[in-house]
Amino acid sequence: MERRRPEPTFLDAATHDLGGRRTAEFFRKCDKHIPWAELTKNLKGMYRNNEGRGGASNWPVVMMVKCMMLQKWFNLSDPMLEEMLMDRLSFRRFVGLNVDDKTPDETTFVRFRKRLREHGYDRTLFERTLEILTRRGVVLEEGTCVDATIIEAPKGRKRPDGSNTRDTEADFTKKHGRSYHGYKAHIATDTRGIIKDYRFTDAKVHDSRCIDELIADEQHSVWADSAYMDAERKQRLESKGVTCGIVQRRTRGQEELNVFSRVCNRLIARVRAVVEHPFAWMKNAGYGAVRYVGLERNSQDFAIHAAAYNFKRSFSLLEAAL
Repeated sequence: MERRRPEPTFLDAATHDLGGRRTAEFFRKCDKHIPWAELTKNLKGMYRNNEGRGGASNWPVVMMVKCMMLQKWFNLSDPMLEEMLMDRLSFRRFVGLNVDDKTPDETTFVRFRKRLREHGYDRTLFERTLEILTRRGVVLEEGTCVDATIIEAPKGRKRPDGSNTRDTEADFTKKHGRSYHGYKAHIATDTRGIIKDYRFTDAKVHDSRCIDELIADEQHSVWADSAYMDAERKQRLESKGVTCGIVQRRTRGQEELNVFSRVCNRLIARVRAVVEHPFAWMKNAGYGAVRYVGLERNSQDFAIHAAAYNFKRSFSLLEAAL
């Protein structure tokens, strides 16, 4: 069973108003707009505690998911998350810890993510987030924007025996003449920047390899840059009545695009620009490189990033609709 939260003490009451106003306001929005119990409902089956055999109860699932979100919103490693939970009153209040409660340590966060993977819940937080936002009318069904970005991994160093510490599941690719080593995140968003789906691959996979899966159910329009242009894809979309908003590029022997194509490309660029916002937010929040080794762990990490981004993006959309 989950650990029970004790009743607030006099010390909790005395420190209730302490903390930064901006952080407190952000956490207020989180608790107002995120139905934590619904988000974590499917995760409680991960634990099969047998009280008769003894052992410590697990930390509340809602608390652990809040901790996962804190990591993404504030760019915290596992050790730093533990440190911040011990140091910041606002963080403790947000996750449900009283002033004198014990604090989850960094190994607790590692084990929680591992448990998610072992039970096949890698994408569950992302999928539940999308379900909640779709039901609330935040996700628009008026087109899909597609893009991909490279997320670098360390290139490693040679060991004395000649082997390398490099992540063997990552790969190399080149972009604008520069060599990269790592992974690639492919996303599909609506026309307001909410991530609707994603694929996570090694960096060698070309951007266009994942687009057909990401737009399989699209009935309105598809927006993407010229890396995704393909005559067969365009014909297939238009045959279904789907607007093909993919940037056109010169064909072999063509010196430059005609005026009409250039005007179309400018219009497409304005629409598809929103798909770059999730990547910009993640990288500004410190996600310039992967934190883990292996495709599975980093794919899970990206899914949590995507869920955290979607919720934060939804706050402004929901409040603008009021």
